[in-house]
Amino acid sequence: MSNSADSPEGPARRTSVWAVRGLTAAVFALAGLIFVTSANTAKGTNLRSDSSLLKLSDLIRERSEKNAELNDSAASVRAQIDALAQRDDGSTEAEDAKLKALEQAAGTTKITGDSVSVTLNDAPPDATANPGYPEPQPNDLVIHQQDLQAVVNALWQGGARGIQVMDQRLISTSAVRCVGNTLILQGRVYSPPYKVTAVGDPGKLKQALNSSTAIQNYLLYVKAYGLGWKVDENEAVTLPGYSGTVDLHYAQPVE
Repeated sequence: MSNSADSPEGPARRTSVWAVRGLTAAVFALAGLIFVTSANTAKGTNLRSDSSLLKLSDLIRERSEKNAELNDSAASVRAQIDALAQRDDGSTEAEDAKLKALEQAAGTTKITGDSVSVTLNDAPPDATANPGYPEPQPNDLVIHQQDLQAVVNALWQGGARGIQVMDQRLISTSAVRCVGNTLILQGRVYSPPYKVTAVGDPGKLKQALNSSTAIQNYLLYVKAYGLGWKVDENEAVTLPGYSGTVDLHYAQPVE
């Protein structure tokens, strides 16, 4: 029998043992570093159940409500300023008429008339595919930004004189954005169902909805998975004027 030092497997085996020992030491060192980093980060709190993380949704909701209060306050002040300006500006009737027309076009004054409202909603929590359709993926069961935008675009195309999403009037700079399963509109957050109301000729508005290719695609998901879709015709609906800021905000390079 040969000596282990003379065996062809001896040196390789010793090298493997030293490599394992070195790797083990490195793993323990890395684990110690992670423990120290976690302790410094947590500062005595539970990282998994920190209330600041668990209450993020509550913070978003609180900020949304605060924005709504500020918008109401700004609208009240703006109304007082407009009343004072009209009293003291000394403008002619023609100038006042032109200003009123511009305000209506901008969406800053209320508007009344016949309307059509569209309500979109997520599918039920236990939704399954109807016969003949594949099983749904999570994204198939929720309202997406393009669905809301398709409704708004179709209503404008149908000659809407004014559009309101949820309780806010849209203007030319309004952006309908969805993050996750929530709608963010002009600094406020909304959850489904989403309601869009447009003042105009009901017949033309509904025709525009029916003619929209994007909406026809959405209706396929309504049929397949039970997404919510409801169209109502209303009489004498009054949409409030837009009361938020009209200033444009945009990114600027850092100098």
